[in-house]
Amino acid sequence: MATDGKSIKVKIFGSEYPLRGESEELTKKVASYVDQMISTIHEKIPEQPPLTVAVLSALNITEDLFKEREKYRALSTLVETEVQKMNDFLEHHLNPES
Repeated sequence: MATDGKSIKVKIFGSEYPLRGESEELTKKVASYVDQMISTIHEKIPEQPPLTVAVLSALNITEDLFKEREKYRALSTLVETEVQKMNDFLEHHLNPES
């Protein structure tokens, strides 16, 4: 989390943490997502120690991030390709001699 902005308290897996972020709303959403992921993992494997649950949660969150990054890259490539096609079309029709 960024260190700008005012400190807010969030609760993750039963513990309170003072956090700072660029946006209080975003910081709360991130903390809520982490708390939800930890709770979900803990429900599935309650016998595991908190550190194991935290590591598995971090791996799941990171997997989510990587999947979203890949979707973003694919979408960006698609948009760039379509923009280039439109640009070529316009150039061809606006400058027929070229």
